[in-house]
This record gives sequence, C-alpha cells and structure tokens, in this order.
Amino acid sequence: QVQLVESGGGLVQAGGSLSLSCAASGRTFSNSVMGWFRRAPGKEREFVARISRSGGSTFYAASVKGRFTISRDNVKNMVYLQMNNLKPEDTAVYYCAAGTSLIELRYDYWGQGTQVTVSS
Repeated sequence: QVQLVESGGGLVQAGGSLSLSCAASGRTFSNSVMGWFRRAPGKEREFVARISRSGGSTFYAASVKGRFTISRDNVKNMVYLQMNNLKPEDTAVYYCAAGTSLIELRYDYWGQGTQVTVSS
C-alpha cells in the first residue's frame, strides 16, 4: 500500500509559478510510476503529467507541455510538479497518483488533492 499526500497548492496570478509536492509512504515508491492529475470544477479528472520509476522518462498533457515539469526523488519518496506560466484554466484540484503494475499503466493509489487557483 502507498499513502500519498499533496501540498503546495494555493492562489497565484496568471503568469506566475507554483510548486506542488507529493509525499509518498511505503518502501516501494521507486517501483511506482507517478502521475499528476487535476479536476476542474464540474469536470472530470484529467491527466497532467507522469514520470517513470527511475525518473528518466516523462510525459505531459499537451495543455501543460512546456510549462509544467514533473520530477521525483526516490531517496526522499517525493514527486514534484513545477508549474510555470500558469493560466486561469489551470485552476483545479491537483492529485498525485501512483501506479504499481508492471504489466499495464494503472494508477492504484491517489492523494487527497490540493487546490490550485489561478486568477486573471
């Protein structure tokens, strides 16, 4: 089992930056692919970014590519999301997720979410 706790959300003006952190419990953190998702009010959860187990590979949603950076520290059991040039449409609750399957990409564990609000 993996427990995930996000932090770093808040209010920021458009064009500004914000850093999110996700602290993971469990000794198998390095064996999990990590992802960030978000859910805007009245909308379904959408994929934002993911990072491979070693941190050597990343993938981003087109809407955030070039603006957001996902990273991880397997020693500290942490995953991060650096968000730059924020836009009002980035406003959402952001969730950290972990996928443990070695067969398919499936996110088994989720954090509680942290609110990010971007004002115009």
